[in-house]
Amino acid sequence: MTASRSPLTREQIVSAVADLLGSDHLDTDETALREASVDRFKKYSAAHSIYDGPFPSVIVYPRTAQEVAAVLRFANDNLVAVVPRTGRTATEGGLETVVADSIVLDGSRMNAIVSINPVDMMATVECGVPLQVLEDQLRTQGLTTGHSPQSKPLAQYGGLTATRSIGQFSTLYGGIEDMVIGLEAVFPDGTISRIKNVPRRAAGPDIRHIVIGNEGALCFITEVTIKVFTYQPQNNKFFGFLLDDFGQGVDALRELITSGYRPSICRVYSPEDARQHFAHFAKDKNVVVLMAEGPAPIAEATAGAIEEVFASRPHERVDSALIEDWFNHLNWDQSSIDAEKATMIADAHLGYTTEVSMDWSRVNDLYEAVMTRVRSEFPRAADLTMLGAHSSHSYQTGTNLYFVYDYNIHCEPRDEITEYHEPINALIVEESLRLGGSMVHHHGIGKYRTAWTEIEHGSAYPILLKLKAAFDPNGVMNPGTIFPLEA
Repeated sequence: MTASRSPLTREQIVSAVADLLGSDHLDTDETALREASVDRFKKYSAAHSIYDGPFPSVIVYPRTAQEVAAVLRFANDNLVAVVPRTGRTATEGGLETVVADSIVLDGSRMNAIVSINPVDMMATVECGVPLQVLEDQLRTQGLTTGHSPQSKPLAQYGGLTATRSIGQFSTLYGGIEDMVIGLEAVFPDGTISRIKNVPRRAAGPDIRHIVIGNEGALCFITEVTIKVFTYQPQNNKFFGFLLDDFGQGVDALRELITSGYRPSICRVYSPEDARQHFAHFAKDKNVVVLMAEGPAPIAEATAGAIEEVFASRPHERVDSALIEDWFNHLNWDQSSIDAEKATMIADAHLGYTTEVSMDWSRVNDLYEAVMTRVRSEFPRAADLTMLGAHSSHSYQTGTNLYFVYDYNIHCEPRDEITEYHEPINALIVEESLRLGGSMVHHHGIGKYRTAWTEIEHGSAYPILLKLKAAFDPNGVMNPGTIFPLEA
């Protein structure tokens, strides 16, 4: 537990924020505060109602950028730690409160769709707009965001932007950093900064990227403008293939991408991971799933390239209707989370993921190294019920690997994190860094990969430190996220 550096007591913090915004903007319910002290990194202990703190003093729900500025200015002046959040789907501890009496600043009530512009092909939303809500409205106009993370029914735009989110169609549409044109953010001194919406500019460094991916460690995102695209589902074409070798599947994706084709869905699953998604047809083989989409001629050309790439590789074909059905049930809503919680409690069993990225030439080396190390070095390897991986986001120069691991839990619920999840997560991160990859592809550093932040960035790490010093000199913004507390 890290003590608050503020001279104010918890009661004084709550009273001051109530004076700023009004008591109807505050939540001090003890249950809500306890639940706000963690995110889904600690989903197992939370399912057992175990919260060890430190706990926030208050959850604050601003409705305007000016109200966000008022709260941040107060917190900065009084050394009160602030944890920004919207959507609450974080998985890496970024929403944990590690400083006592922090303010949790929740943007979910800033939920207006400001504008949809079908001529300039952009939409502007407040930070609390759920991705699914915007997507549903866009589709009535024949448009789409092109963004579809598994958390789509729950995720909100502030959190998506703050964590450099990516969606299942990323190979075609890109990650959130490719979609965000402009934005508005509030810094801890209360400064409201707006980055205007333009197609491109060469007016110095791209300052959007100071904000995109900052995980609340530099500022609070209040508004986002994103690109939108024409929605043409009638042209979608699904493909599935069974292969004997994981590396062969990765190589097929590499050939497609580096030849200039962009299937929106572009994945290969190891046999272990495939069994939990495609048990009715996986046959203990590696499963490749793809989708071609876009204007009909482009979708047809992409489909033709897919056929050609796999014609030269031994494979079994999967009925495309099975792949389409799988994808239509891939996203998680609140009922999925509730069902997972019930299973965790009943069976003392759960699964986690760690996602990293790697150049094409070393993807298979990473896959083999992680599988070997976890199976041979993880002290509780006998408790693993599944250890696998899949590639789900590919680029001209490489791809990601999403390592997935399920296990039976033979310890007290409070100890699950340190006995299981953290050691496996560490082995995967270590191998990715050793082979020259990135320790995290899209979930963010949070508070559980900060031990490797300096190694990740190497000689560029001082740039990160200088950003923190410049924009958050008092260290009040999401302490312990991206930057180790001691930094």
